[in-house]
Amino acid sequence: MLVKGQWQKDFDPVQGTDDEGGFVRDASLFRNWITLDGSPGPNGKGGFRAEVGRYHLYVALICPWACRTLMARKIKGLEDVISVTVLDPRLTDKVWRFGDFNDAMPETEPDPLYTAEYLYEIYLQANTEYTGQITVPVLWDKKLNTIVNNESSEIIRMFNNGFGDLARNDVDLYPEDLQQEIDGVNDRLYSRFNNGVYRAGFATTQIAYEKAVKEVVESIEYLDQRLDGQDYLVGNRLTEADIRAFVTLIRFDLAYFGLFKINIHQIREYANLRAYMQRIYELPGIAETVNASHIKAGYYSIEALNPQGIVPVGPETLW
Repeated sequence: MLVKGQWQKDFDPVQGTDDEGGFVRDASLFRNWITLDGSPGPNGKGGFRAEVGRYHLYVALICPWACRTLMARKIKGLEDVISVTVLDPRLTDKVWRFGDFNDAMPETEPDPLYTAEYLYEIYLQANTEYTGQITVPVLWDKKLNTIVNNESSEIIRMFNNGFGDLARNDVDLYPEDLQQEIDGVNDRLYSRFNNGVYRAGFATTQIAYEKAVKEVVESIEYLDQRLDGQDYLVGNRLTEADIRAFVTLIRFDLAYFGLFKINIHQIREYANLRAYMQRIYELPGIAETVNASHIKAGYYSIEALNPQGIVPVGPETLW
């Protein structure tokens, strides 16, 4: 991580722990919003007006948080408005590396803006005194040369309603009549499922691990039951709740079941969830945001969990 702009600590997946030894995720620090007129959003400062070609998204296809934003960008038709760079999925001592080295994985790319080698250099472009973790996604402003936001839940929401007619308006991922229910599902899933898999994988005590696994399994059963008789989680229509659930579900059998030791049941054993994942995957553009090779190579590159760096062979089936 960076401390006052200097690299001080090599990558450690355990950012912090609670009193029980459970994994605690650091909060994202760049929290500005893109809006139609550049006025401030719910938090942060203003000055980020919706414009074609102004913003750039840095992502890694291993990362569910980053792929949330890729999905929202696709669904809202923002491909020609917001450009994207895909980083190598394998975690290094300096975390995320651009794809301009000899053995970079296919589909990764060099940095088009500053020819940076690592993503932390982009953080330093935004703040030479930055202190904190280096995470994806990063939404970058090419006009002001700074990071707009690195919190995925806020990025998908601004992609949904911050670009007006520059985006598709026939799709609303956070419709007013469903917002309360969407928020309820999101709140139910975040700690216990989306972050719960990490709480299991990076637990430092047995009690923290068992608690996290229990909550993950309960969340899977909750999702499967909620989808009994309907295609989507809220209002039987595609919303941001589906994006947030899908990115964790699609990685479960590939990585979380084995590497994170959440080996009770695989997602493919749940008929409703299997059909649900396939339904979302087959939506236009979504398959491009899912890369099984990147997911496996990225997670199995985490030395704390897999010291030998061995990536399991076998079919990369998604459900």
